[in-house]
Amino acid sequence: MMQEEKTTTFSVIIPLYNKEREIEATIRSVLAQTHQPKEIVIVNDGSTDNSAEVVRNINSPLIRLIDQPNAGVCAARNRAMEEATGSHMAFIDADDQWKEGFLEEISALIDEFPECGLYCTSFMVVSDEGLHRAKCPEMRGVVENFFRESVNNYIAIPSASVVPRVVIDDVGGFPEGMKLGEDLYLWIKIARKYSVCFSPKPLMLYMKEASNRSAAIYKPEQTAYSFEDLFNPADTETAFWQNEFLARCAIGKALTVTAKGDTEFGLRTERFFSYTRHYRLGLWKLRIFNRIPRSLRLPLHNFYNRLAWLLARKGL
Repeated sequence: MMQEEKTTTFSVIIPLYNKEREIEATIRSVLAQTHQPKEIVIVNDGSTDNSAEVVRNINSPLIRLIDQPNAGVCAARNRAMEEATGSHMAFIDADDQWKEGFLEEISALIDEFPECGLYCTSFMVVSDEGLHRAKCPEMRGVVENFFRESVNNYIAIPSASVVPRVVIDDVGGFPEGMKLGEDLYLWIKIARKYSVCFSPKPLMLYMKEASNRSAAIYKPEQTAYSFEDLFNPADTETAFWQNEFLARCAIGKALTVTAKGDTEFGLRTERFFSYTRHYRLGLWKLRIFNRIPRSLRLPLHNFYNRLAWLLARKGL
């Protein structure tokens, strides 16, 4: 059983790369929390704009700014956690924002459900069309089956998630070198060993149109980590749902990668995750993408994503 510290302290973890337009609002949303964090650890991951200067101009004793050469979002988060001193790591990306009660709600969840390995809340998507609530469960408390629920719902995304330090020490940090799906990789490792706790309160603002979103600027990965490594060969219901969620993560990532032109990655993903039962549509999309000219893939991918976003906004 995981032993929790008697006093919950939050280290806010922010990876920073070329976010001079957004980072101040992000930090201000953290400083406005009704439950104040112990510290805000920001790793400037080789920004080439004025992001670091914006941070330095914010007068708060909570802020610790660490500079490092560009190494990717996983390395930046891991470095921040190495430097952090709190009992819980509260993640937020440098272009998202918390509502003022986010840490207060997370603290309440920790008090009520102290043995969990991941604490999350619902969130709102901010786009050019306005606010849209993400598709999340309505229950509050321990999620009965994280993998089954996550096949069709958002449970955990980085800017609305908190992980106890002891859990990071146990399962390890983010998979360095991964550029897409790195958060999902870690959530899977955590949820296999620990319960996940969720609040339906939408206490985070995800800025869909923010500059420099990772999926929009994907570059080929150089990493030792792969979703294939997490496949569970056991013939059990638990393994079935783990593998279904794994397929969703891997195929979703491969659609973006093959749309950018990496057919080899797309074909390998198609072959490995062809077992999926609940994500057949995504698998067929991937098969089509892998076989049409590269010049058509990205426009088709963008069109589909735009259509899916509009349908989601209408509740369809």
